[in-house]
Amino acid sequence: MDPAIAARLKRDGAGLVAAVVQQHDTGEVLMVGWMDDEALRRTLTQGRVTFWSRSRREYWRKGDTSGHHQYVRSVALDCDGDALLVRVDQVGAACHTGARSCFAAGGDLGAVIGRRPA
Repeated sequence: MDPAIAARLKRDGAGLVAAVVQQHDTGEVLMVGWMDDEALRRTLTQGRVTFWSRSRREYWRKGDTSGHHQYVRSVALDCDGDALLVRVDQVGAACHTGARSCFAAGGDLGAVIGRRPA
């Protein structure tokens, strides 16, 4: 990976950065995954999203087993360097449950709706 990019990353204790995955044309938030330097390098250079699986302790490229591919449109780093926004063209479900979005599958928690003062 480009050393200039690596220098900007603020990784957690396991060397990972959160990656928020968003559908490029609708803005729908699809899922959150984790990337280390190698997963990010693969994502930036191969056109498909690669994550580090914390549970399986291995790399996984979205869609290799499910057929629900994520094609990279852009990758941005937030101002603190501790989160990535990966904009994709999602084919099929993003969630392992078969739902389009992991957030739809998880469900709304019923938060009180905030209102801006008039």
